[in-house]
Amino acid sequence: MSRRRSLPYRIVRSLLVLALLLTLASLAFLWYVGAWNVVFPSKQHDSVAPLLPAELSSPSVLVFSKTNGFRHKEGIEGGARVLDRIARGHRWGYFHTENGAVFNPRDLARFDAVVFLNASGDMLSVEQEKAFQQWMEAGGGWLGIHAAGDGSHVGWQWYMDELIGAEFTAHIMDPQFQRAIVLLENQQHPALRDVPDIWEHEEEWYSWASSPRGKGFTILATLDEESYTPVQKLLGRERDLRMGDHPVVWSNCVGSGRSIYVAMGHRASAFTQPQVRQILDNALVWLTSKGVDPGC
Repeated sequence: MSRRRSLPYRIVRSLLVLALLLTLASLAFLWYVGAWNVVFPSKQHDSVAPLLPAELSSPSVLVFSKTNGFRHKEGIEGGARVLDRIARGHRWGYFHTENGAVFNPRDLARFDAVVFLNASGDMLSVEQEKAFQQWMEAGGGWLGIHAAGDGSHVGWQWYMDELIGAEFTAHIMDPQFQRAIVLLENQQHPALRDVPDIWEHEEEWYSWASSPRGKGFTILATLDEESYTPVQKLLGRERDLRMGDHPVVWSNCVGSGRSIYVAMGHRASAFTQPQVRQILDNALVWLTSKGVDPGC
C-alpha cells in the first residue's frame, strides 16, 4: 500500500525537478544568446561616473556599449578591438565603458566623438540624455553601430528623430545571416573615402518602416534587395522586409554636430570586413575633425 502511495509522489517530484531544470536551461540560454534584457527589460541607470584617464590624447573617442536590451556580445568584443586599433593608428585618445554616468557635461567635454557600439535599450537617465544632446548639438560627433538603430530606443524621441530617423521593423531570419550587395551613393562624402562603389557583406540585415532619406538624412550606402532574401521567417510565418529604398549607412547634421549610422556589426566578423573597417575609420576621422565640413 505504501508503495502505491509513494509512486505518485515520485512522479510529481521528478516532474518538478525536470521543470526546474528546463527553466534554468531556458534562463541560461537567454543569457548566453544575449536576450536576457529582451525578456526582462532593464531600466538601470548608472549614477557614479567611471574614472577617466588623467590624460587623453586629442582628439578622443568614447566607445559606449551598454546593453539594457539585446546584447551582441560577440559584436561588441570584435568591434571594440577594431575601434581600439583605429584609435591607436591615429594616436587618438580612447576610452571604452558601459557606464552611462559618463554622459555628463564635464566628462563629455573631453571627447570629440562618441560611438554607440551595439548599445541597446533604455541606457541613460533623462539627465544623461540631455547632457548628450547638448554635447552633440554644440559640435560633437556620433557613430552608431548596428543595434544603435534597433527598436529598443523608441523611448528617446530626440535620438530617434535626429540620429536614426527611421523606425526599426525587424531583421531577416531563416537564414539570419545573408550575403548582400552594398551600393554606395554620395561617394564624395568623407566617410566613403577609398571604399568601392559596389561590394558584398554578410550580415543580419535590419529593415525600417521607411528610409531616413525622406527626413533629410544623407544616405551613404544602400542594399540591393535582389541580392538576398529580405524576409523574416519565424514560427511558421513570413514577413516581407523589403523597403525599396533600403539604406544601411547614413549621416545627419545635428546643430553643430555630425552623426553617422552603420547597420553592419552583429558579429565580430563584420568588423574584419575591409570595407566596413574603412567606413568606420573614415567616419571617425570625419566626426573628430574640425573646421570646414564637406559633409554638412
